[in-house]
Amino acid sequence: MLKLGVLDQSHINEGHNATNALSNTLQLAQAADELGYSRFWMSEHHASPSLAHSSPEIMISHVASQTKRIRVGSGGIMLPHYSAYKVAENFRLLEALYPNRIDLGVGRAPGGMPLATRALQEGKFPSMHSADRYPQQIVDLIGYLNDATPSDHRFAGLIAEPSISTTPELWLLGSSGGTAELAAMTGASYAFAQFFGTAGGEEAVAHYKENFQPSVMASAPKSLAAITVSCAETEEEAEYHMRSNDLYFLMLRENRPMPYLPSAKTAAEYPYTSTEKAHIEDTRRFRVVGTPDQVREKLLRFAADYQTDELLIVSAIHDNEARIRSYRLLAEAFQLGQH
Repeated sequence: MLKLGVLDQSHINEGHNATNALSNTLQLAQAADELGYSRFWMSEHHASPSLAHSSPEIMISHVASQTKRIRVGSGGIMLPHYSAYKVAENFRLLEALYPNRIDLGVGRAPGGMPLATRALQEGKFPSMHSADRYPQQIVDLIGYLNDATPSDHRFAGLIAEPSISTTPELWLLGSSGGTAELAAMTGASYAFAQFFGTAGGEEAVAHYKENFQPSVMASAPKSLAAITVSCAETEEEAEYHMRSNDLYFLMLRENRPMPYLPSAKTAAEYPYTSTEKAHIEDTRRFRVVGTPDQVREKLLRFAADYQTDELLIVSAIHDNEARIRSYRLLAEAFQLGQH
């Protein structure tokens, strides 16, 4: 049976503020917990006025304390900004607080504008660009999380406290074959960010599975893909709610980012050019929109194409009640709470 999880970005909705956005995140997490979703991940963004997640590790602790069963994690920590040792400490502490419920998803993207990246990395890595250190950071992180740094490591014998008997699941997040190759080489799990609208995901996941090398993290490959979904009782309503996502990402593409997630009404009234309409139509092939039966069929086909048994659902819907209802309808279509 296909497992479904949630990826939340805490969009600040038009007419609301960051406090509202974080409250919406918690409400969604609690609903996902009750509905039978497998995991709930939160993103990391910096200097992004429309997004409220800048420190997912803080939100993980908050959400995990207010839910009962669901795995809670980062989607993801932008590792080049940080010390792999400190990230290992943070997530070992979270795992100690919530055993067998913590996921550590990491990525190499900046998660924000260049100015924010310079501030986050001020005084660090003077001899090389931080991205060049990412593969070594992953190797270091695996060692710290598993008390498995080699004897010739530059910090041999260093333990990331607290030393515990369980380990957070490590996922490498990416939208390219490069991350798939690194995940396979290090024996980590791999998550493909399909919701970015990037082609080549099927090939990246296949490469990961074919080249996976067992490690202290896992003996077999584990993958998932994240995809944008809008589900409603009618196709017309699902289409209406997806308009917020359409306009928001269109403005990002045109380098005119919006300071909020627009309402469906705002998006419907926007004066699109023919070129913009064509772009939205093109990106819709990466989205799943429709009734529960329609969405279920599309997601099953999508999972088969990706050779995966788990998907993360991303729903940038302005109306939080409609967003939760979208996840509820999807859970019912897949009978998530009945397994």
